[in-house]
Amino acid sequence: QVQLVESGGGLVQAGGSLRLSCAASGRTLSRYYMDWFRQGPENEREFVATINSGGDWTKYADSVKGRFTIARDNTKNTVYLQMNSLKAEDTAVYYCAAGIHYNTGNYWGQGTQVTVSS
Repeated sequence: QVQLVESGGGLVQAGGSLRLSCAASGRTLSRYYMDWFRQGPENEREFVATINSGGDWTKYADSVKGRFTIARDNTKNTVYLQMNSLKAEDTAVYYCAAGIHYNTGNYWGQGTQVTVSS
């Protein structure tokens, strides 16, 4: 079993930056792909970014490509999402997920709210 806890969300002005963290306990994350998803107030949950277990392969949604960066530190059992040049449309609850492959979501965190004011 893997427990995931996101942190780092908050209120930021458009153009600003935030870094989200996803800390794991219960089992090492090093064997899992790690994903970030988000769900806005009127939207379905959408894929944001993923990183493989070794940290040498990443994939991003077109909407965040060039602005967001996913990274992981397996020694700290933590995954990060650096978000730059934030836009109002990035406002959402952000979730991290661990899976045996990307977008499989075997384990989920509780989410952290990101609000971008325009």
